[in-house]
Amino acid sequence: MLERFGTLEGVVTAPPAALRRETGVGDAVVAALKVIEAAAVRMARGRIVSKPVIGCWEALVSYSRTRLSFLETEEFHVLYLDKKNRLISDERQGRGTIDHTPVYPREVIKRALELNASAMVLVHNHPSGDPTPSRADVEITEKIVRAAEAVGISVHDHLIIGAQENVSLRAEGLLAL
Repeated sequence: MLERFGTLEGVVTAPPAALRRETGVGDAVVAALKVIEAAAVRMARGRIVSKPVIGCWEALVSYSRTRLSFLETEEFHVLYLDKKNRLISDERQGRGTIDHTPVYPREVIKRALELNASAMVLVHNHPSGDPTPSRADVEITEKIVRAAEAVGISVHDHLIIGAQENVSLRAEGLLAL
């Protein structure tokens, strides 16, 4: 399985159907690997819960990579933060195809208001492995930032997670302030 999926992470995060195609892998092995995957995500999340996210940025990136880097389709997540920049909730706002995820700024802001969030970090993956922001990525970020500003919510960053690297739209100067 290491040869086929490349790394231990690749094995643990492989889709169940792909795992079942391997000789000797049945439901019990798939279940065990998925328990390991869930445990890894919980451990990574534990490093950012109840701490200011801005102060543990590497842990936030690590958590996001653990959660999203091996998915075969795009997912767009919003990390909702309180006044002290602690994580309130990590919620998937969209699941799409291999190269697109529909995201609706109205729904992102609606949920932020429901959670009484003061700030957000936007995160999504590029299943192609290349985290280079697309024009659509920049445009949706701008729309969400404008909508958030209108209700007094900050957008700290938009991270794009690739296979080996990630891109911060703030660091690239692409996050409208």
